[in-house]
Amino acid sequence: MGLFDAIEIAGSGMNAERTAMDITAENLANAQSTSTASGQPYQRQEVVLEETSGGGFQQALAGAMSNSGASSSDSGPVVGGVEVAGIVNDTTPDQLVYDPGNPSANKQGYVQMPNVNPVTEMVNLIDESNSYQSDVTAMQTAKDMFTSTLDVLKQ
Repeated sequence: MGLFDAIEIAGSGMNAERTAMDITAENLANAQSTSTASGQPYQRQEVVLEETSGGGFQQALAGAMSNSGASSSDSGPVVGGVEVAGIVNDTTPDQLVYDPGNPSANKQGYVQMPNVNPVTEMVNLIDESNSYQSDVTAMQTAKDMFTSTLDVLKQ
């Protein structure tokens, strides 16, 4: 594991969580949008994350075990992080709300509303914010460790 791998991993997590927070904010902003450019209600979106290193935890552990005592410049396991694999539409059905005065209402008085639940979106936003803060803390801790190491080497 290289010297700056911890910072790179935390940075990739921060980027992924920022994207997730942006999508959650978009979902909240469109929670009442009954008609988009396609004429349909807004579809809730979700972020799909994936690991950037190809081998996963088992390969990283095996590589670390085989390189014990090796210098950080040796080519060890590829340390990854997380990245946004894609943004997909949620497939849960839209909600039908009885509101005969709404101009978007059908003949029976029902309005097709987006499949966005504001409570769920707020919980997701809190979770994403906490994950982002965890990545910031990990990055700060790594930076503090590097600074302490440099201070020891100066003496």
